[in-house]
Amino acid sequence: LTGSPNCYGNSTGKGQRCLLDVVNTEVCKKAHHGSTRSCFLSSQPLVEKIPFLQIGSLGQLPNRFSAWNIPVIRFFHISPSFKAAPAPLFWILIKPAQKLFAIILGRRIRKWWKSLPPNKRELFKESARKNKWKILLSVSSLGILFIVFYFTHLEETPITGRARLLVFGKEHFRELSQMEYEMWKPQLCSILLHLSLGDQNVPIRVGHLSESNKDIPQISEQKWVVHVVEEPGVNAFVLPNGQVFVFTGLLNAVSDIHQLSFILGHEIAHAVLEHAAEKASLVHFLDFLSLIFLTMIWAICPRDSLAMVGQWIQGKLQEFIFDRPYSRTLEAEADKVGLRFAAKACVDVRASSVFWQQMELAETIQGQPKIPEWLSTHPSHENRAEHLDRLIPEALKIRESCNCPSLSGPDPRLIFRLNMQRLLESSKDQQSPNSTKQDLTKPKLDLPHT
Repeated sequence: LTGSPNCYGNSTGKGQRCLLDVVNTEVCKKAHHGSTRSCFLSSQPLVEKIPFLQIGSLGQLPNRFSAWNIPVIRFFHISPSFKAAPAPLFWILIKPAQKLFAIILGRRIRKWWKSLPPNKRELFKESARKNKWKILLSVSSLGILFIVFYFTHLEETPITGRARLLVFGKEHFRELSQMEYEMWKPQLCSILLHLSLGDQNVPIRVGHLSESNKDIPQISEQKWVVHVVEEPGVNAFVLPNGQVFVFTGLLNAVSDIHQLSFILGHEIAHAVLEHAAEKASLVHFLDFLSLIFLTMIWAICPRDSLAMVGQWIQGKLQEFIFDRPYSRTLEAEADKVGLRFAAKACVDVRASSVFWQQMELAETIQGQPKIPEWLSTHPSHENRAEHLDRLIPEALKIRESCNCPSLSGPDPRLIFRLNMQRLLESSKDQQSPNSTKQDLTKPKLDLPHT
């Protein structure tokens, strides 16, 4: 993303320009309760201030960073795994069979009803009316069973304390994430994950986040392994077993290490809060409920075509009423906790909302169509930036309570707004019919490269 022509980000060595122009980069070490605490006050890549980090054959950091103990994986070795499948995978595999069983059962009930003579239908209806209380009691018992199952499987989310449904155990999902990691290996083994100067910012930032939040057991007890993947997509994710994947497209998109630290904190928050297990548990619970409605749809609809339409409508209702809003809620929670992680690591948390404003600007300039938020599993860039702006005052208090050095220089959000105004003014001047040549007295901002 472009901004001030004099500010260049070297995080990927490709000369990407940034929107922030804050100077006075330094690395300060401060004694805190008898231990050394590293505080990074920079909007430019940290590697400009440290010598080249030699990565050994095992991908380990030098001794000066041994306290962080963050392994760096440069390439993958494919090895077969013969472990037994965990419980979540079993339910994922039998999910199609469950739906097929519900469809066949509903279809059989419909054909059986159609094959009955009219007099037997009347007898069946009369019998149902006589035993309506027994039928109501059976349905109510089934509903109570689901309610009891739901409330007996509620647990508190770490850090936030929110009550959530958790059917699958943590160990099961760690096994499943290890299997997912093994599945990723063949797809990425042909991509050389080399670590240039800028790429080394990723393990450094993950290590600093882990060290600054070691009071949280889910972080200190986890072994975090960093993978830098050469892919143009703006993406990063963390598996529940601590495998951190960062695409080089994300390194191109962030303006400084503060934005990178926030994104990494957000992804680590997903793993700490066990969002993968929570989402799978909710989907598993809703799928069991939907089997009853799916059977009813195929039993009541007179034709298979209408039943298929009803099944499609039921799936979309479940997706837009439960799945997508719930995913957006988990993203907002990860933003909140990730911002807290970044604040404890002495990151300039004000840069977090600027990242999503940059993403919105890039999509606008590139002409990408805006997807309504209710159609997406993630909040819109605009709403995300506004949500973070509301959380930043609390994050700044957390940062101050950790004895972090005070933030110097202008607010990154103010710098972004000023650069946006300059960009709009420059665009208007270029589009004005009265201007026949470039006005050299005003700064020229190049449009971002698509």
